[in-house]
Amino acid sequence: METIDLRGVCCPTNFVKAKLALEMADSGDVLEFYLDEGEPVQNVPRSLKDEGNKLLGLKKVDDYYVLTVEKV
Repeated sequence: METIDLRGVCCPTNFVKAKLALEMADSGDVLEFYLDEGEPVQNVPRSLKDEGNKLLGLKKVDDYYVLTVEKV
């Protein structure tokens, strides 16, 4: 599983980086994204789901969130 650390990356750049990582992945691959609280954790999961990807989980770890996504 690939992990992409997007902490400290502002919106919408964090979504763009997440989208590019998923475009480079194969269908069925699972990726983890580290996101900051606030706009990133509100917007990135919704946008990735809108792009047709499958959200597998979102959990808070310390002061950030881990978003797990499967490329469809």
